Amino acid sequence: MIKIAIIEDEQTHTELLSSYLQTWGAAQGQAVSIQTFLSAESFLFVWEETNDFDILFVDIQMGKMNGVEMARKVRERDGGIAIVFTTGIADYMGCGYEVEALHYLLKPIRMEKVAQCMDKVLRRSDKEAFVLVHGREETMKTAVGHILYVEARGHGCVMETYVRDGSCGQLEIAESISEMEQMLGPHGFIRCHRSYLCRVESIRRIGRTEIVLDSGSRIPVSRRMYAEVNRAFIAHFRRS
Repeated sequence: MIKIAIIEDEQTHTELLSSYLQTWGAAQGQAVSIQTFLSAESFLFVWEETNDFDILFVDIQMGKMNGVEMARKVRERDGGIAIVFTTGIADYMGCGYEVEALHYLLKPIRMEKVAQCMDKVLRRSDKEAFVLVHGREETMKTAVGHILYVEARGHGCVMETYVRDGSCGQLEIAESISEMEQMLGPHGFIRCHRSYLCRVESIRRIGRTEIVLDSGSRIPVSRRMYAEVNRAFIAHFRRS
């Protein structure tokens, strides 16, 4: 689940951006949760209690506190959250340097620009993200970007991962397939079978009963899940 906050004092822009984000999520097979705020102050009131967002879409021009001032306060506590500025004035598009803004969207906002922005967020999060998984006697940190697929096996799972020399290895873990889906879903993984979870970016080709990954590994795709996986596969590579 990708948790998004839109901080925007114009309802029309909020509704348009929300619809674009929902459309992107459906096409990517990504679950998105969106909360909207009409001012910087109302956002900070919630954020300071929960700090529970992955991406902020922030209007630069707002009432008492503008978007850049708000972003400075966020950066004092959180150096990793993705900040995307929206503005109707091109001259403001250099304002976010000091708060390390990830992207700018110039109003009127267009769907393709929102999609490019969200793809950028995912690429960044995949490079930086790790998951903690449990083996028989140890806890391991695994880079999300190295995982190709996860297979349910017994009471746990087996993950296939890239290793340093470019070959693949398998790692037995205690987590269930549902737990791994929850962890990896926001990073471009999709359930392709009741027992398999695969990385959309690593799919080389997809047939009615089988997926071939870039590593050469072959995993099943169920009849019920084929259409959704195929849509996510096509959408990803159209954007790429």
